[in-house]
Amino acid sequence: MTSLVLARRSDVVEIARMSRDLIEDGLDWSWTPRRVEASVRRRDALVVVARAATRIAGFGIMRYRDDDAHLDLLGVAPDCRRYGVGRRLVEWLEQPALVAGIATVWLEVREGSAGARAFYERLGYRKLERLAGYYQGRESALRMRRDLGVPRTITDFRWISSIDRMIDENSKSDL
Repeated sequence: MTSLVLARRSDVVEIARMSRDLIEDGLDWSWTPRRVEASVRRRDALVVVARAATRIAGFGIMRYRDDDAHLDLLGVAPDCRRYGVGRRLVEWLEQPALVAGIATVWLEVREGSAGARAFYERLGYRKLERLAGYYQGRESALRMRRDLGVPRTITDFRWISSIDRMIDENSKSDL
């Protein structure tokens, strides 16, 4: 069983290593521990991890702006794929966007990653354009977008207080 929780500063090295090994293979390491930690500290971003026992099974990083959100990074350990971990991470990160009235989420995915493209398409993301040389001038990306709509019910707004509680708990645990 995996649980989804906000990442702590103590998670940044493991998240960065997973990014390097699972996502950035063949590229220079750009999501270093320092960069992941900066995302954990950002007020306009959320970093969530899927914990399975004592390890991180997956993670996601999303930035939120006034009118849209951007899924910066998503990774799931190979032995945890096809169990819904990635889908749960994306849905968890999309929920605050919905509550805030953000209607659109953007992402870029490596053009050569057919599995990742198919995963995002199953979640409702659609290809918009090809970005030649997007990844360090070496590999092209596909920009994808999902239109979220508006919050469905007042129960969606309960999400805000649960995120506030998690942020408070994480702040105390990192002291």
